Amino acid sequence: MLYINLSCCSESDMLRLQDWGKCGMNMDICEHDCDVSLHLIEENGYSLAVINMNGKPKEGLELCGRIRRISRLPIIVIEDAMKFAVIRKALQLQVSDYLPSTLPAEELVKSVAAIMANHHRTEDDVIHRVKEYVGKMLHENITLKDLSSKFHFNRSYLGQKFKNHENMSFNEYLLIQRMERAKILLEQTDLKVYEIAYEVGYTEIDWFYKRFKSYTGVSANEYRKMVAS
Repeated sequence: MLYINLSCCSESDMLRLQDWGKCGMNMDICEHDCDVSLHLIEENGYSLAVINMNGKPKEGLELCGRIRRISRLPIIVIEDAMKFAVIRKALQLQVSDYLPSTLPAEELVKSVAAIMANHHRTEDDVIHRVKEYVGKMLHENITLKDLSSKFHFNRSYLGQKFKNHENMSFNEYLLIQRMERAKILLEQTDLKVYEIAYEVGYTEIDWFYKRFKSYTGVSANEYRKMVAS
């Protein structure tokens, strides 16, 4: 979780007082710097951003808009001014919750827990759809950039979330899927090696040969002979 403090005052700062480790979360803090906070979001793939914009609603909403251009992570806004125009803009920016700084600490914890539970379900669904797409489209040129556009995520954010979920990078996962499919085709079909290369997304045959040997320790032809024997 990233806590971005834009507030002019720090009194009644309920987030800092919480022991988030008990909730299974860590909290990083960024003080008064929107550019640094955006960089941290891109680099670290946080699951939640909390913006204390109490006293600076215009600056806070602008930051929400900038975050939305790079990420779909949940955002909680802390702001005492319950002005309709501010709340409407926050809703348009898909802010997950809008809380006053005077809210009891236990209510904040409940809000964070509910938002994170819903977000994790959404993330699991997206990663499942990415993996399902890869399985169906192995014969195509697949890039994380294209998938990010398809599923409406920032590329670095999706890459980080995929790595956190699968304990490997997207490219590592893609390579494993291609090589395991190639092994099955070598074992169960009479397709020529270059045809198998095309089936698993390689248009440069030499590159397929190198990747397969690096992955299995033997060439594609040697692998087929080993299986046959």
